[in-house]
Amino acid sequence: MSKRIFVKVLPGLSLAILTAFTGFAVAQAQSYPLKPIRLVVPLAPGGGNDTLARYMGKYLTESLGQSVVIENRTGGGGLVGGEYAARSAPDGYTLIVAGSGLIVVTLTHKQLNFQRDFTPIAMIGEYAALLVAHPSLPVTGVRELIKFAKSRPGQLNFASAGNGSAGHLSMEMFRSAAKIDVVHVPYKGAGPAATETMAGQVSLLFSNPLGTMPHVKAGRLRALAISSSRRIAALPEVPTVAESGLPGFDVTFFLGLLGPLGLPRDIVTRLNAETLKIVQRRDVQGMLTLQGMEAMGGTPEDFAARIKVEMEKTAKVVRESGMRLN
Repeated sequence: MSKRIFVKVLPGLSLAILTAFTGFAVAQAQSYPLKPIRLVVPLAPGGGNDTLARYMGKYLTESLGQSVVIENRTGGGGLVGGEYAARSAPDGYTLIVAGSGLIVVTLTHKQLNFQRDFTPIAMIGEYAALLVAHPSLPVTGVRELIKFAKSRPGQLNFASAGNGSAGHLSMEMFRSAAKIDVVHVPYKGAGPAATETMAGQVSLLFSNPLGTMPHVKAGRLRALAISSSRRIAALPEVPTVAESGLPGFDVTFFLGLLGPLGLPRDIVTRLNAETLKIVQRRDVQGMLTLQGMEAMGGTPEDFAARIKVEMEKTAKVVRESGMRLN
């Protein structure tokens, strides 16, 4: 009799326990977030990464009902902020807006690996790098720049947001394709790099259009070319590098939202959905277009696939160009 009672009661009990745990998981997903979220920017204020993060923070604050606080942690071309975010608790309260630049940095640092240490949430946007020059430099395009640089090997310098940043990678690829000798001057972010270029401390800068276009339109910097295979809507008069003397040159980068490795799936799903809503907003897409960026989106799996491709492509470029990150 006892065996019969045990057999009859256990399934019901198991179902009750399963239902309780399921209800708890759902409640936990619905309750997130319960406190402010820290959104790390691994570069200094003023650059494209920082600008986009602040837009994301504003709209995530509205949609999640909790403050999203932007925290700039600079150094190492993004390594300092990247490692801080990766080593944070995987509870959804420390996130990072980062992209291709951080991939470059992590390729030569054993303590951090872009694929191994982060949970992809959503890709936000894709952008090309804009090549700009100080107005005093006597060149107006890529062909003139290449000719000028070849006549002065090692005398021209270029700024970047840091060793291994997207701008650094762009210029190394440009330098290799054009066969010119220019000197790298790294800064702690795109903002300081642009400031020093405008001041004439450096001659050239490859950077996210998000941060440099306002200075171009104000006449403080001169736009020479865009790194993508096609011109961008925000600067239709600026030619591509490919059509300006280096056929086949095509370099684009991504920015996305990530969390530490082990971020629970329910939190990833929630943040992905909220990010896609933001990216699909007409005003956000308009802002991105005006700033030279294309809105993306997609699933966490789509983002992970893009990261894998970028890791392979970037490793090849770093290896073949002899790019120095330290």
